[in-house]
Amino acid sequence: MTEQATVSDAAGRPEDPAVDAWRGLLVAHSRLVPAVEADLRAAGQVPLSWYDVLLELNAAPERRLRMSELGQRVVLSRTRVSRIVDELAAAGLAERQPDEADGRSSFAVLTAAGRDALRRAWPVYREAIRRHLAAGLTVPQCRELAVLLDQVIKGAEAAAPVTVTR
Repeated sequence: MTEQATVSDAAGRPEDPAVDAWRGLLVAHSRLVPAVEADLRAAGQVPLSWYDVLLELNAAPERRLRMSELGQRVVLSRTRVSRIVDELAAAGLAERQPDEADGRSSFAVLTAAGRDALRRAWPVYREAIRRHLAAGLTVPQCRELAVLLDQVIKGAEAAAPVTVTR
């Protein structure tokens, strides 16, 4: 974005569409994630953090990922991903497998029970997204939002590698 903000808002701050978009993204995230989580919980499904990990494992080749790669895909710290995979393993939804080529790392692997849990949660997850995100948007607006967010993601990835420190 190359345009400079010049108009002031009611508080006397210069208007800045980029800052407004950033704030909107943060506020939307802070409202949507707990709402989707609550819907999953109310339906007796896996927690959202588990769902996200199961979804990434399901989409991966051989339904397995190195723990570090899984952490990048779900935007969680290595410690948090490790904890979730341990929880999933205790529930029989995933397992850890050693990386034979690199003894320092391991893979998270989706189990058949994990795929079943993902399938059961999917309708609730989809409906929660439709209700909480898409209800106030048209289909073209949803498509436009997806395109815009994809541009933001690509720009951020091109600018610097992601390092999650949560």
